[in-house]
Amino acid sequence: MRTRFDEQLEKLNLELIKMGALCEDAILASIKALLDEDDKMIEKTRAIENDIDQKEKDVETLCLKLLLQQQPVARDLRIISSALKMISDMERIGDQACDIAEITKFIKHNDTKSKVCINDMAGATIKMVTDSVESFVKKDLELARSVMQYDDIVDALFTEVRQELIELISISNDNGELCLDLLMIAKYLERIGDHAVNIAEWVEYSMTGRHKNIK
Repeated sequence: MRTRFDEQLEKLNLELIKMGALCEDAILASIKALLDEDDKMIEKTRAIENDIDQKEKDVETLCLKLLLQQQPVARDLRIISSALKMISDMERIGDQACDIAEITKFIKHNDTKSKVCINDMAGATIKMVTDSVESFVKKDLELARSVMQYDDIVDALFTEVRQELIELISISNDNGELCLDLLMIAKYLERIGDHAVNIAEWVEYSMTGRHKNIK
């Protein structure tokens, strides 16, 4: 029984890796839609979001089977419950990548310094998502905690983007609509970073039994 359970846990790890990779692809496609003004990337982001939604359902089903068909001990229960929480955050990451892609339809033929910083933000959030999922699969507590700390970098980049946009508006009010769109994109990336932190916190819980929101 335990061997079968361990095999299913390994399958769970694999499915989470796949879902994390889809999240990375969604962020990349949405930012490519912005920087390259490529409408095909908008459609690609939507398609990836659908794949993420399906993967969430697949993982939920697998977790329920593990709970119902096996007799998980306390630590196993933490792993399964953490996985269920993690996929919820990953699903939201897919949604927010899609939101970014939708906004890019209204930003055409405009090169601003903010786009460069937004690209940096995207790279930072992708790293956080990758590392958070990897920390779960590898049971690497230090990697999970490094994701939480790395959120400060994303927050600092958001502040930088916001300041750039303030300066852009001060130069000309004609930039107002563009600045709002870019600020929304930056805010979505900041939220993606927050979701990666949530994932890392559930990784910590799965290994230690401690979570800041669970008394």
